[in-house]
Amino acid sequence: MQRTLSQGGEQLEKVRDRIFTLAQLQRHHVVLDLNAGSGLLTFEALRQVPEGGVYACRRTSAEALALQEQVATLPELQRPVVLTATLTQLPEVLATQIPDIRFDCMIGRNAFIHEPDKSAAAQRLVQLLQPSGVLVLAETIPRYTQRLYRLLDSSKLNTNLYQRLVTAEEAIYRDTLDPMVNWDAWDLRQALESVGLGVDVDENRAFTQMQITPALIDRWFRTTSATNRPSYAAHLAKNLTDQEICVIKELFIRSLLHQTVDWESVIVFVQASFWSKQ
Repeated sequence: MQRTLSQGGEQLEKVRDRIFTLAQLQRHHVVLDLNAGSGLLTFEALRQVPEGGVYACRRTSAEALALQEQVATLPELQRPVVLTATLTQLPEVLATQIPDIRFDCMIGRNAFIHEPDKSAAAQRLVQLLQPSGVLVLAETIPRYTQRLYRLLDSSKLNTNLYQRLVTAEEAIYRDTLDPMVNWDAWDLRQALESVGLGVDVDENRAFTQMQITPALIDRWFRTTSATNRPSYAAHLAKNLTDQEICVIKELFIRSLLHQTVDWESVIVFVQASFWSKQ
């Protein structure tokens, strides 16, 4: 478990370092972290722009409060300004607090992943960018995430059932109406280019180690979800019977519980600006 956590941390550090390499911040820059999360990018931005300023956005009030508690130990003049907004809400929120502000750099890790209309989000964000500014993103593409059936030994299931499992799981990622999976790097490029930005895109396939815990298997196979999204089992139920899903769950438990597996994902790094050259 410690090794898995360590490798996950190393992966995040690599993503952070790549973002700041692309951003090329200067000490006086004003920076906006579009999805502050636990502060991975926010705190590095604070370090790199001591003469500028950092604004950190969270989607909900609870998330914003958690970040405010984190930065409370910093001297007041060194703290980021914490905002609560989705990307499309940001211009209005900023207009009420800091009218006419424009950013030298906007950075984000998985900032667009929750936006159902990425073109609309890009249209709102471009209003906040200085003419010489740059937008740098690292976005995980859910459409290309690790398939769970690939973690199983296909010979351990009836051939017909395994093929139906593959079909059922792949259907999750082919849902054109699901804003979580109905886009990829090309769509993100198009959204940004449509608002007048020049865009450079670099798609990277990443492998990290994942510990398969009882809680993780339970989350996959529970009938209800803590979020608004259906669970893995709920998706499978569209094509498989309850008994078949139980058989598959038991195979996951026998084969993978407490094992460490290679987990595949695709991360796209985006650098966009009014002055980028294609």
